[in-house]
Amino acid sequence: MSATPSAATTATPVAATQSGAVALWWRNLCYVFGENPLSAIAAGLFVFFILLAALGPWLVPYDPLASHVGDPLSPPSAAHWFGTDALGRDILSRVVIATRLDLGIAVAAVALSFVVGGLMGAFAGYFGGWFDRISTRVSDTIMAFPLFVLAMGIVAAMGNTVANIVLATAIINLPFYLRVARAEVRVRRDAGFVEAARLAGNGELRVLFHHLIPNILPPMMVQISLNMGWAILNAAGLSFIGLGVRPPEAEWGIMVAEGAQYIVSGEWWIALFPGLVLMLAVFCFNLLGDSLRDLIDPRRRT
Repeated sequence: MSATPSAATTATPVAATQSGAVALWWRNLCYVFGENPLSAIAAGLFVFFILLAALGPWLVPYDPLASHVGDPLSPPSAAHWFGTDALGRDILSRVVIATRLDLGIAVAAVALSFVVGGLMGAFAGYFGGWFDRISTRVSDTIMAFPLFVLAMGIVAAMGNTVANIVLATAIINLPFYLRVARAEVRVRRDAGFVEAARLAGNGELRVLFHHLIPNILPPMMVQISLNMGWAILNAAGLSFIGLGVRPPEAEWGIMVAEGAQYIVSGEWWIALFPGLVLMLAVFCFNLLGDSLRDLIDPRRRT
C-alpha cells in the first residue's frame, strides 16, 4: 500500500514558498536602502510620525490647550524645549498632539479618494462606455480648477469642520487614483491571464475584483504615499488661511499662522518648529513614495 503524505509533509512546500517570498522581499528592501540611503531615512521618519501620533498624549510634558504653563513668548529653554506662544502654551506639546490630527485627516482623505477613485477608474477602464466617459469628464472638471482653490471653495461652502476638510481633500485627490486605475486596467484587460480567467468561467465582476484590481495596486500604493504629503499640506494650508481646523485646537497650520505675526518682532520659534515638523512630514511621504516605487517595480530591481 502507498502511504498518504502527512499534513506536515504537504505543508512544507507552502511554508518554504512563503519563507522564500519573505526572504526575496527582504533582499529587495535591503537593496533599495543600499542604493538610496534616503529611503532608510524616510522609513525611519514614517515610523517616528506613526509613534508620535499613537503615543503623543502620553509623551507631552504639558496640556497642549492649557495657557500660562510658562511665561508668554518665552524662547526655547530646558523647561520648554520649543518655547511658548503668546498665551503661554507649550509649543512642543502642541506640535506633538497636532501630529495625530494632521495624520488622521490625511489618512482619512487619502483612503476615501483611493477607494472611490480606484473603483471608478477600474470600472471605467474595464467596461468603458458611458461610465468611462462620465468619470473621465468628472476627473477633467476637477483637474480644471486649481486644486487648493477648489478645496477652499468646498470648505467655505460646507463649513470648516474636520469632516468637510477630509471630504474636500478627498475630492481634489480623486482624479489621481481614477486616472491611474483606469490606465492600468485598460492595459491589462485583454492580457492572457484575464482571458484565462474568463475561459475558466469567471464572471466579469469576479475577473475585475479578483484578477485585475490586485494587479493594479502596486502603482496605486506609490500614489498613496505621494498624496499623503499633499493631503497634509492641504489641511495645513486651509488652517493657515482660517478655513481649516478652528483654534484653539492644536494643528500645524494654525500654529504657523499664529506664529507668523511674531516673526518680525523676533519670536521666531512660534512658527519655526510647527513649520519644521510639517516640512519633515511632507518630505517623509515624498521620499517614501520613491522608495515604494523602487521596491514594488520589478524593472527597478534588476
